[in-house]
Amino acid sequence: MKRFHAHVAVENLETSIDFYSKLFGHPPTKMRDDYAKWMLEDPRINFAISARGHAVGVNHFGFQVDSAEELAELKRLAAAASSGAVLEQGVSACCYSDSEKHWTIDPQGLAWEHFHTMSDAVGFGIDTENQAGACCIPVRGSDRDAPPAKAACCIPADSSATQGACCG
Repeated sequence: MKRFHAHVAVENLETSIDFYSKLFGHPPTKMRDDYAKWMLEDPRINFAISARGHAVGVNHFGFQVDSAEELAELKRLAAAASSGAVLEQGVSACCYSDSEKHWTIDPQGLAWEHFHTMSDAVGFGIDTENQAGACCIPVRGSDRDAPPAKAACCIPADSSATQGACCG
């Protein structure tokens, strides 16, 4: 069964955790220094927030699935919707989870993630440009008809990164 996923980049994690905990009626299911996630059943959603240097606002949407077969079906649908422009990320550690995933970009440039989570991970993931298995969202170049970039766009892990360094 699919679960809708929304990930929002926030400026102040503590304030946002307080707000969403009150809005959803319970605390996060998973909480770290830079990340929080609510696994809601009604509506069935994986809602995550993070404070990792990305532009504040919607980071990406997606679907979390329970099986490799469901993930393969979502990949087929993503390829059909985006003329085959699917960024295969494969198995990666991201958002404190080990998952298999792929990405596509909608006509407005919004990233969509499809993933199957296998287990928890100790760290958030690798947040550096162009690393295989990195915890990143793909971006579209200036040509709206172009497929997503082959490499994902990330905020470097070091603290010298600026918010507009990559994903603006």
